[in-house]
Amino acid sequence: MALPLSFMLLFLLLLLLLVPSFIHSSPLQDPELVVQDVQKSINGSRRNLAFLSCGTGNPIDDCWRCDPNWEKNRKRLADCAIGFGKHAIGGRDGKIYVVTDPGDHPVKPKPGTLRYGVIQEEPLWIIFKRDMVIKLKQELMMNSFKTIDGRGTNVHIAGGPCITIQFVTNIIIHGINIHDCKRGGNAYVRDSTTHYGFRTLSDGDGVSIFGGSHVWVDHCSLSNCRDGLIDAIHGSTAITISNNFMTHHNKVMLLGHSDSFTRDKNMQVTIAFNHFGEGLVQRMPRCRHGYFHVVNNDYTHWQMYAIGGSAAPTINSQGNRFLASNDNTFKEVTKREIAPQSQWKNWNWRSSGDLMLNGAFFRASGTGASSSYARASSLAAKPSSLVASITASAGSLNCRKGSRC
Repeated sequence: MALPLSFMLLFLLLLLLLVPSFIHSSPLQDPELVVQDVQKSINGSRRNLAFLSCGTGNPIDDCWRCDPNWEKNRKRLADCAIGFGKHAIGGRDGKIYVVTDPGDHPVKPKPGTLRYGVIQEEPLWIIFKRDMVIKLKQELMMNSFKTIDGRGTNVHIAGGPCITIQFVTNIIIHGINIHDCKRGGNAYVRDSTTHYGFRTLSDGDGVSIFGGSHVWVDHCSLSNCRDGLIDAIHGSTAITISNNFMTHHNKVMLLGHSDSFTRDKNMQVTIAFNHFGEGLVQRMPRCRHGYFHVVNNDYTHWQMYAIGGSAAPTINSQGNRFLASNDNTFKEVTKREIAPQSQWKNWNWRSSGDLMLNGAFFRASGTGASSSYARASSLAAKPSSLVASITASAGSLNCRKGSRC
């Protein structure tokens, strides 16, 4: 006896409702799904340009910058990330903490200082009462679920050791200037309200991510640090680096600890909407092992190479603008490190829709460089024409309360 059609439809509806509850979600995100998600966000933001007079096509900025009441809705920012770090909520679920004192003590920080806020156990959304320059005496060891939000003020972390995100999760760093960072260490430093320990010498990075996850660094201006501007190593993953303005530095960004450190095979980093500007030399980024989505960035200066790597990383370069210098020695965007061509020819590095100017060229390799993929990449070339507008506001913003940022 055949079942009634209405019964079968009801059964199918119930099945569709129940299936998601049986699906197991892995902490390692599917790279292809995240890449598709970023592209959907960009396309959706572009479609909204007709409705948002301040819209730029930058899906992060268009999510919050059109709101004149952004200062009253600061935590909305936590819902605006895209890419592999899109689930970083920072201190969204906590209180507002106001930095009133630019001073610092590595072990006994005073209430009102930045260090006192970042070491707390509870989630905190950290803002600043006024413009200030904070010269840290030792690395700023962050605790989990923290946001550093510099909007509405001109905040510089400079002249001393800078920010370390070590074995913690859910960090947002937004809207600050990080520069002239020095080495710290050989000293005791507090990393929580209940613990401090002896730190060996640090590298002198602007932002050091060491075994961290769900990290988003957005709209910061970074320059002239001792080692890297932003480094992510030792199993760090689920990271988005977006809307930053980077200048005057040699080794800009290292993603992956060493060729032998295979735990970095799970690393996933999105690098989007950044402006790599004047005085940069190399490592924008330099990758090892993991999966790296480099999308809609503006490369206006490099002296050795822009994108490099070793240990067979997967690099997906999409919709970027590469402007080479007039020196014919430095026209190539890419560089493979510590490997003969017989090895790196199998590494999956691909360029899709990138705009190459003044003789710039990207040396693709691996399966992603098939002739069929190369022929289809012209359909994705349109986003690179929007890079100038998408990255026009890269770096820390000059936001005023009561008006659009």
